[in-house]
Amino acid sequence: MKPSRLLPLLFAVLKFISGFVLASRAYELHRDEYLYLDEGRHLAWGYLEVPPLIAAQAWVTQALGGDYFWVKFWPFLWGALTVYLVGRIAQKLGGGWFAVVLACVCYCVSGYARLNFLFQPNSFEVFGFTLCCYWLLSYMQEAKPRYLYYIGLGLGLSLLNKYTTFFFIAALLVALVLTPQRRVLASKHFWLAAALTLVLFSPSLWWQLAHGVPFLHHMSELHDTQLVNVSVAGFWKEQLLMCFPAVWVWVPGLLALFAYGPLRMYRSLGLVYVVGLLILTMLHGKSYYSLGYYPVLFAFGAVWWEQLLQGFRYGALVRPALVLLPVLIILPVVPFIFTLYPPAYMQAISARYQNLGITRWEDGKIHALPQDYADMIGWQELADKTYQAYQALPDSTRAFTLIKCDNYGQASAINYYNRHRDMPLANSFNGSYLFWFPPQPAQPYRHLLLIGEGHPAALVPHFRELRQVGEITNPYAREKGTTILLGTDPDAAILELAQREYREALAVWVKEK
Repeated sequence: MKPSRLLPLLFAVLKFISGFVLASRAYELHRDEYLYLDEGRHLAWGYLEVPPLIAAQAWVTQALGGDYFWVKFWPFLWGALTVYLVGRIAQKLGGGWFAVVLACVCYCVSGYARLNFLFQPNSFEVFGFTLCCYWLLSYMQEAKPRYLYYIGLGLGLSLLNKYTTFFFIAALLVALVLTPQRRVLASKHFWLAAALTLVLFSPSLWWQLAHGVPFLHHMSELHDTQLVNVSVAGFWKEQLLMCFPAVWVWVPGLLALFAYGPLRMYRSLGLVYVVGLLILTMLHGKSYYSLGYYPVLFAFGAVWWEQLLQGFRYGALVRPALVLLPVLIILPVVPFIFTLYPPAYMQAISARYQNLGITRWEDGKIHALPQDYADMIGWQELADKTYQAYQALPDSTRAFTLIKCDNYGQASAINYYNRHRDMPLANSFNGSYLFWFPPQPAQPYRHLLLIGEGHPAALVPHFRELRQVGEITNPYAREKGTTILLGTDPDAAILELAQREYREALAVWVKEK
């Protein structure tokens, strides 16, 4: 280990450890985390929501027992590796200790503090984009072909992680064409590296084609239900807020790439940011889609500040103050970034910030907790009560039970907490669960456990008995009030209705064969 790499490595270790230290175990996993963990049970080259890389991580997690540590290991790992790369980029630009520390601190206190807490594809996306920028910087400095292959490898893995990598690739190609780096396009190594990317991505691409390109259906639904509501003004407002503690670092870093002599040779990296965010703006992308473009700017901005302060009389005082400034800016909102405090105390804190809309949910109403926090509560209760309802069934008919949930969060949470218990998997018609729904068994179901159906009177005639056997009662849970219904001896009509609902839901995503 070279001495110069020890400082970035120290920040990487601190980043990894802090994820566990700054999390209260009063909270459970997030609903999306349960879904990705369940995808690890159904390994494939693609899913309706995401490519397969997150499922591979989930499979490893499940193989290691699936405990909290191994779930959070992955986002904490990718966050640690990203902050290491940020420090190394600053060093490759000639930055000293101040530039490295400032760049790493900026990463740690910006939107990545929240992003790297959740087991989602977003953490690897940021790492993958930063890694590709790191290798591009290395290629611009040394022009060694191996760096092109490293970029090809990074892009291939990123495509296996999130399809938004296509936007990054488009931005990268435009940036190369508009700068002297365009000469690399004439290199055979560039095209071989591009072939490497395609080879790595080809199994997932084949899966998409074989299943009717469900990604396009997913993006269409996402656009109609969510992205259509993203305004240009709102998108750019969020760009300032997500990295607000470091805005005075990354903005000069971006400008320096185009106007500051010593850094101008790397302006293609600045163009990656500009073009990438223009693409996201035109497509009404969510604000956090852009987070992969900022880490490299922290390094450039930190180096610019370091060079600006060289020879400054009070530099010895100003440098520590500048390092401390991002930390001071973020302190008031730390409780809304890390799950430090249990729900009751968080409710008291949130009440002070109601005017800022921090606790406003998608339904437009003000609640006790931020929506993400409420999405980390009540799942264990749901899983335990579902298991208790299943165990209470007669031994002779228990095996002929179908557990159907209204949404993927319910199904995946039940499966996670009951992974070591003897009971069938929960199912749903939501998301990738469409592909996993079990076929009609040879012997008809004797019991249906219906999660989240409410109290539908229309279902009552189809069962010998239909009654509520459980409900989420945690007052802070987003799923508070979600019911568990037990239907005994369902008739053929309700089973056929369920199969028809399943076929209709699947037809939305998959082409008719």
